[in-house]
Amino acid sequence: EGLIEFYDSFRDMFEFFCKNTTIHGTIRLVCSDSNRMKTAFWSLLLLASFGMLYWQFALMFSQYWAYPVVLTMSMHSEPKMFPAITICNLDPYRFELVSEHLVQLDHMAEESIAFLYGINTSASLFHVNEKNIHVKDLSSIGNLSRSSFKLSQNFSLLRMSDHNNRSGKKHSSVGFRLCNATGGNCFYKTYSSGMDAILEWYRFHYMNIMSQLPVIINISDHEEQIEDMVYSCQYDGEPCRPSDYVHFHHPVFGSCYTFNSKGTDPFWTATKPGIPYGLSLILRAEQKDHIPLLSTVAGVKVMIHNHNQTPFLEHEGFDIRPGIATTIGIQQDEVNRLGGNYGKCTTNGNDVNVKLLYNNSYTLQACLHSCFQHIMVRKCGCGYYYYPLPPGAEYCNYNKQPAWGHCFYQLYNRLRNHHLNCFDQCPKPCRESLYKVSAGTAKWPSAKSQDWIRQALRHQNGYNSTSNRNDIAKVTIFYQQLNYQSVNESPLLSENLLLSSMGSQWSLWFGSSVLSVVEMFELLIDTLVLSLLFCYQRFRSKKT
Repeated sequence: EGLIEFYDSFRDMFEFFCKNTTIHGTIRLVCSDSNRMKTAFWSLLLLASFGMLYWQFALMFSQYWAYPVVLTMSMHSEPKMFPAITICNLDPYRFELVSEHLVQLDHMAEESIAFLYGINTSASLFHVNEKNIHVKDLSSIGNLSRSSFKLSQNFSLLRMSDHNNRSGKKHSSVGFRLCNATGGNCFYKTYSSGMDAILEWYRFHYMNIMSQLPVIINISDHEEQIEDMVYSCQYDGEPCRPSDYVHFHHPVFGSCYTFNSKGTDPFWTATKPGIPYGLSLILRAEQKDHIPLLSTVAGVKVMIHNHNQTPFLEHEGFDIRPGIATTIGIQQDEVNRLGGNYGKCTTNGNDVNVKLLYNNSYTLQACLHSCFQHIMVRKCGCGYYYYPLPPGAEYCNYNKQPAWGHCFYQLYNRLRNHHLNCFDQCPKPCRESLYKVSAGTAKWPSAKSQDWIRQALRHQNGYNSTSNRNDIAKVTIFYQQLNYQSVNESPLLSENLLLSSMGSQWSLWFGSSVLSVVEMFELLIDTLVLSLLFCYQRFRSKKT
């Protein structure tokens, strides 16, 4: 018996296949060979079934290669680490190196407000005897700065009128003029609200003044003690320790402290939900050294964020009102993204093309700020003061770069409108924790308890005030519940599901299995071998 069976003709091979294959309907092609109409009908029916099958296959593969995801939600309950809490006193330092220029800027602001609104604000807004911070070993730089830097008068606030064609009403806006280096391209940075225009104008000059300071300033000898801002701190009924916070200075939000910044101390493990087991703070919220045109908010800035994360207080956080007890309940959500073909995300930021300028862990805001700063340095020749600098760059100063404001505002508008490629280069983290907050407030201290509370604070912290609840605030931050919701992405169509769907379609249209596919491959191989044999025989017969 031969190992390989050869057919005498293609007809024999096809007839053998139709009679013995497990594909349904093929035997009709042989059994009805005497009836050509039936043979044609079953031939068309089999071809139509093949067409429908591979059309369904094409739809399945197109859906698979689109890499859709489905969100699954699950609940978890377990002890977890308390989040990082950042508080700021909204009272930025007035460094002695630039104090003269800040006083000049206050006078310019006073004149601008008087010009726009005819209001004399010198008595109510500006202070002459502010507390200045002196930095050591900067005397030569300070003399150089005072002699070389001058506040520019080219950015005066103006009131502009425009007519609304639809209503015919006359509207006015307030802003200041910005031009490029040649002066040929200018535009007005305008606001419909004069208050917003004055605040932005003041911040613009403030950045130029603060750019005179060195990039790295050692303020450890001059930084406030935490007791000057935090009169009382308790977590889970235990007093806070000096190692529980880190201090930094923000140019707008002032002296800031971050509690549990690393998230590695077991002291901050949350084992129970509820107000008694949270973080309770009594804070100073004085305004005697407040810079009124840098921030119009009085109180304390608070932000809840992840550990090892830079707090971007200008984008997130909330304000605590003086004379108020605020309770803030937090609930954690966890988001896990697939990444890869299923979406753009990064695990730790190492695969991102943007070089981060922040020393903490990767976040979307840190990447966007770093990307914008790199573009700013490349396009404008200097860096934006509120963001860290790349190596070798310097902060913008209109004495050195007169057109940097024109360049900055145009770039920032492009970033807001998603015309810069920063949003394309900065993916979201593949795993991040989000905190939902709910707050309640009440007057504190009450009229009957404020006397003894002030006496206790005066005895313990040297607190001295005669105001009526306008310089202290209380805030309590706690977990509402320890169970948290996890939102996970999973493939809508995985490899196993794709194979299962293909098998279902094959069974639907032909009532067969994987072995039927092998039979079809066998038919193709037999056809190829038989064709080669016939060609070889024909070639030998011609040669003979």
